[in-house]
Formats: sequence, structure tokens, C-alpha cells
Amino acid sequence: MKVTNAEFVISAVGPDQYPGDALPEIALAGRSNVGKSSLINRMIARKNLARTSSTPGKTQHLNYYRINDQLYFVDLPGYGYAKVSKTQRQVWGQMIEKYLLERDALKLILLVIDLRHPPTKDDEMMYDWLKHYDLPVCVVGTKADKIPKSRWQKHIKIIKDSLVLRARDQFVMFSSEEGIGKDELWSHISRHILQQEEQVQQDSPE
Repeated sequence: MKVTNAEFVISAVGPDQYPGDALPEIALAGRSNVGKSSLINRMIARKNLARTSSTPGKTQHLNYYRINDQLYFVDLPGYGYAKVSKTQRQVWGQMIEKYLLERDALKLILLVIDLRHPPTKDDEMMYDWLKHYDLPVCVVGTKADKIPKSRWQKHIKIIKDSLVLRARDQFVMFSSEEGIGKDELWSHISRHILQQEEQVQQDSPE
């Protein structure tokens, strides 16, 4: 996809603040500091639209970015950051769970994982939770540029095996620095949205 227009819309804390234009939404989930904001910026060819931070746990809302007036990226609060209070984590968890289970516009979840390391227990729990509810997932392994090409397949296998990745769930290797995987990820997102729209049309009564 060629991005000609991208804008930050809102930091939402509940359904009454979610956009009402029914555009498809692509959510990004992952542990704090895994590179979700950098991924968004690379995908939309903008350096600083999604604010990156060296402080994990900074994203505390659902940050909406509208792309080409065709879809939204929705950056979810990062999980697994110990310095965030237990109470705050519970609030985030309830907000995220409600969004993921009840948002009709949600079409795909990008589960963002650091390719350099095996998935954390939080990564595994998130993937299992998403699959328990049969939600559509694409796993994105970030920071590929930090690993020699000769070791890419080894690291990909570790992630797939640790998550017990289902055959129908796509895996995309990605680098925000070099743009590796950008076109592949856009193709998957576009194809997935189109397939869902076609399914809705098929299921609709004549």
C-alpha cells in the first residue's frame, strides 16, 4: 500500500471515544518496548507520527492512527512491564480485553515480538488467549536487522515453536530500521481485510 495520508486521531480509553466511521482496525499488541510505534512509523513512512519512547509502559491508551482514510492502526498498551502498578495493569487489561472481544471494526491483531529473543511468557499467554477466542492474528518478529541473516530462520523457528503457531496464522519478519517485511505485511493486511469483507457479503442475506 502506498500511504499518502496518515494522522493521529485519538488516545481512547473506552468505547465512547472510539472512531465511529467503521473503517477496518488493525490492532498492535506486544510487550512494552518491543517496537510497535517504530513499526507503525515505518509502515506509514513517517518518522515520528507514532511516538516512540525509551520508557516502557508509556502507552496507556488505545492510540488510533488513520491511514489513507481506509483503515486504522490501533496501538494497544504494552504488556509485561513490572514497574506499572498491579492496579494499572488490571485497568489496561480490562480495557484491552473489552476492545479485542467486542470491537466489530477490529479485523486483525498484529502480535509484535522481538525476533532476537524467544517469546516471553506474556507473549505466549497473549497468543493463547487470542486463539482461545479465535481472533485473527499475524505474528510480527521485529528488529530483524539486529540478527545476522544466517540466523534468521533459527530465530523464526524458535518463535513459531514457542507459540505453537497455528498454520493459518501468518508470520512476518520485520525491521523498522531497514524496512524488511514492510511490503509483505501491507499485502497481508490488505488481503485479510478484503477476505473479511467478502465473507461478510457472503454471509449477508440477499
